Amino acid sequence: MSSGIRIENLTHRYGVKVALNDVSFCVEAGRFCALLGPNGAGKSTLVSLISGLFAAREGRVFIAGHDIAVHPRKALGCMGIVFQSPTLDADLSVRQNMLYYAALHGLSGRMAMLAIEAALDRLGMRDRILEPVNALNGGHRRRMELARALIHRPSVLLLDEPTAGIDMAMRKSITAHVHQLSKNDGISVLWTTHLADEVAPLDDVAILHRGSLVAHGPIESLTREKPLADLFQQLTQEMQDEAA
Repeated sequence: MSSGIRIENLTHRYGVKVALNDVSFCVEAGRFCALLGPNGAGKSTLVSLISGLFAAREGRVFIAGHDIAVHPRKALGCMGIVFQSPTLDADLSVRQNMLYYAALHGLSGRMAMLAIEAALDRLGMRDRILEPVNALNGGHRRRMELARALIHRPSVLLLDEPTAGIDMAMRKSITAHVHQLSKNDGISVLWTTHLADEVAPLDDVAILHRGSLVAHGPIESLTREKPLADLFQQLTQEMQDEAA
């Protein structure tokens, strides 16, 4: 069975507006792929289709070899997700939030607690397990959401602008940790961002603009030692000029 994420000929419309236009690319096992694009590029739509929030009407999405339209439970069971907007219950403790999520993945009792403690340990959050979520700062809430996404040991991570709204130090810490997960644990990571400094030179990149995939592949081969920001600006500006 293949691993990672595979997108095949994905097109999505809102009425007559085309949000995604025949998008195809892969994120292989152990690769960190940054999904870049300006506002309105189609990033949010793509995340919604990959995560199963929207159903793909044209094209296919595979997670760890499972077609999400045919085997949604198997596909989603292989994926950990951190959405841009917080999805924690702020009135519950860290432990209660984690237990609820573990139960959604069929974990309970001692097995659930072992998985929760291991996930929190990885993010340096074990000592906060009894704290209410509303007592955590923004950075620690993000760490907790990432720990929660790792409870069931997914082979794929989908992170939608996971560092939005947190300070520089925490942003660097979370970015570095996810890179380590990809490198050391073989997890396939799709990380949406508009910040080029969150992307490492050895990562892959997929650049969306106006619903089309304008570049995809290893950064080294695409940029040829030039800054990624320069490539991004060049590609998006060229499409703007063509449309003018």
